[in-house]
Amino acid sequence: MTSYSITPFDFTSTIEKQAAEHEHLRNWPVVYVLNSPPSSGEKQGYVYFGETLNFSVRMRQHWANEEKREKLRTARVIIHEEFNKSVCLDLESFLIKHAAGDGSHEVMNRNTGVVDSDYFDRERYNTIFQDIFQEMLEEGVFQRSIPEIVNSELFKLSPFKSLNHDQATAVVDIMEGLIEDLDKETEPGNLLFIEGDPGTGKTVVAIYLMKLMQDIGDGRDVGEGETGDTVFSEFFVEGNRERFDGKRIALVVPQQSLRKSIGNVFDRTPGLNRNMVMTPHQVARDPGMFDVVIVDEAHRLNQRSNQNSGPANNEFIDINRNLFGEGGELKSQLDWLRKKSRHVILMLDLRQTVRPQDIPREEFEEILEQQGKKKRYRLHTQMRSLGGNDYIQYIYDVLSPMPPAKRLSFGEYEVGLVDSPRRLYELILQRDREHGLARMVAGYAWEWASKKNKSAIDIDLAPDARFQWNQTDTDWVNSRNALHEVGSIHTVQGYDLNYAGVIIGRDLRYDPESGELIINRDNYHDKKGKENNKLRKRDTTEELLRSMILNIYAVLLTRGIKGTFIHVVDPPLREYLGRYFSVIR
Repeated sequence: MTSYSITPFDFTSTIEKQAAEHEHLRNWPVVYVLNSPPSSGEKQGYVYFGETLNFSVRMRQHWANEEKREKLRTARVIIHEEFNKSVCLDLESFLIKHAAGDGSHEVMNRNTGVVDSDYFDRERYNTIFQDIFQEMLEEGVFQRSIPEIVNSELFKLSPFKSLNHDQATAVVDIMEGLIEDLDKETEPGNLLFIEGDPGTGKTVVAIYLMKLMQDIGDGRDVGEGETGDTVFSEFFVEGNRERFDGKRIALVVPQQSLRKSIGNVFDRTPGLNRNMVMTPHQVARDPGMFDVVIVDEAHRLNQRSNQNSGPANNEFIDINRNLFGEGGELKSQLDWLRKKSRHVILMLDLRQTVRPQDIPREEFEEILEQQGKKKRYRLHTQMRSLGGNDYIQYIYDVLSPMPPAKRLSFGEYEVGLVDSPRRLYELILQRDREHGLARMVAGYAWEWASKKNKSAIDIDLAPDARFQWNQTDTDWVNSRNALHEVGSIHTVQGYDLNYAGVIIGRDLRYDPESGELIINRDNYHDKKGKENNKLRKRDTTEELLRSMILNIYAVLLTRGIKGTFIHVVDPPLREYLGRYFSVIR
């Protein structure tokens, strides 16, 4: 395969004429980069990526844009004799998503949508992409290496992603429905569901939709050639700009830790800001109405139950009284959102309900049945784990009453039991040095003594394996000492890790006589996680608690992208799991 070239130009009024002198810049598929480095005292520069068949004409269009004239200084065009449209779209998307994760430049592109499609010789072209990135890194367009970028929250939670086909289908269908409904006087509470197993990209779709709607309503750059012929370009027309302009949209994230991480990304994304990332309480308390509310991890929305404090209980009561009046005392956070928004889009995985305060699975199932298939979208493709969908299902099967008939392996995915807790820690340290983002996590089988006593040891497994729980409950995964702490379900649900070291405590055990997985309520130390809901007369029975503890371990065991190491405290359970996982020495 012949080599590529990167030709620089000054981004000035003469760039069209200069480019027209090159034959390949008048009639050949190319990818280009417009940028300016951070100025003195500024944290970010500006960058824009594009692909075109006529670079010369495209530069004239860009120069006509006042914002680009003011902010961009240099153009680079990437030429390869064997580039075609598919390659250029893929390279453009590759550069955009890595620039968003790098964070050294504000990415001025719209996320108009490139579907992650295969094409002839893609693997070979991807090698060239790595070389192009490296040259751009040396020229200052990027500041961090690809491994550093890929491990960052900016990359993982960025709205600049290549969607797979079922993600793109869901986004297109939802957008078409919203465009139609926004012209009507729709009653509040219209529901849409996007369902998917761990790692299928529900959060990606939620963030993508937020950026897409904002970009359409913003309307900048809607015009000739700007949005190309990508999958969502049909939405960037004047009529839709008017539909979305000024609309109130919010992304609701029930978990505090994930909410902070997404807020950090929104603050660095044009068109978005941290204030768009809200709690259910903030939406309920807002004096106005919302047009669209997207709920990530919607299975973590609360029903009416005893809250963590007296003031929290009073707030729940006040919200229900203000929104629903007499008779609305038992309304849930989902009821709040439906009351406050014309459209509510729920990202949902009913197998990730982990507390009695969460809206019960059966209530969601009843709502799903009422909505019908037209309001439901399913994400199938596994985006997180190298083990693929087979690994995710294997975990659920191993933790079910009908376990697999035989042990399976999952190619490059590294998974196995680790007998020594010290060895588990050493493996996590080693994988973190090699790949980054390796963390230990555990079920809630130990009290959180260090919450009050910062020197206390929470998880004492051996003289050389003594750990504390996470010392922060916001963005723990990226916190300074996270590598040496153990995260709980409440700090990792919704996050990706490269490697997860999962400690299964004595809250989950195996009974050899009955051949069943059993729980020990006394060894489960999340007090809110086993509390009865007296307000709704719903007891946390052994069956319900068992299902939630199994859900917790299923979530923990599916966090790892590259691998999962498992240490089991209960000997019979360790022996049982040994049927399905080899031992890592």
